[in-house]
Amino acid sequence: MARKPKKHAYNKSVRTLIANDNPKSPISEQFRTIRTNLQFAQVDGELETMIITSASPSEGKSITAANVAVVYAQQGKKVLLVDADLRKPTVHYTFRTGNTHGLSNYLVGSQPLRELAHMSSVDKLDIMSSGPIPPNPSELLGSKKMIEFIEEAKKLYDLVIFDTPPVLAVADSQVLANHVDGVLLVVRSKQTEKEAAMKAKEQLVQTKANVLGAVLNDQEVKNSNYYYYYGQ
Repeated sequence: MARKPKKHAYNKSVRTLIANDNPKSPISEQFRTIRTNLQFAQVDGELETMIITSASPSEGKSITAANVAVVYAQQGKKVLLVDADLRKPTVHYTFRTGNTHGLSNYLVGSQPLRELAHMSSVDKLDIMSSGPIPPNPSELLGSKKMIEFIEEAKKLYDLVIFDTPPVLAVADSQVLANHVDGVLLVVRSKQTEKEAAMKAKEQLVQTKANVLGAVLNDQEVKNSNYYYYYGQ
């Protein structure tokens, strides 16, 4: 069973889980639409594991991953959100917990999954932070121990979501992509260049990843009084 998280104080700006804090907002409805579209995307089977990533940094992939995890948990799924960004982790900031232990501890064989997963403030949603930043992230994510982690997590949870580094920055997402059911790519309106988005998709496809689709972040909704905006 996942442990209760310890409370920690951080100087980082507070990241709002809008799908949990304001579930009736238009933005929360957009996250539920993403959930519905992902469910339709897996016509041949249940979506059990997926990566949420971006082409480049600061495009909103981490906060998208957190809110997608929330809306799946709200649907009644038992969800584990894993910070697989072993270079610039953020999940512990979003959920205001510690990062002294996490995925990297499991991958070096020092602690079991059940001890590293923490209950979040959202019912049915557990989180696992990155743990200490290792010197060899790509090697750890591509190891047999990582495959063991995925298989073990699938037995304990209905859905496992991995927040991974940007595709064009490092190879980590590509290393992990062909071990999960699908990949969701986040791009930011007026920031992500079309060429970068296409190149990120091509690199994922080259690794035989199942690209489920893309999320356009920061897009103004015309003919309305609100903006579809939610920054990382």
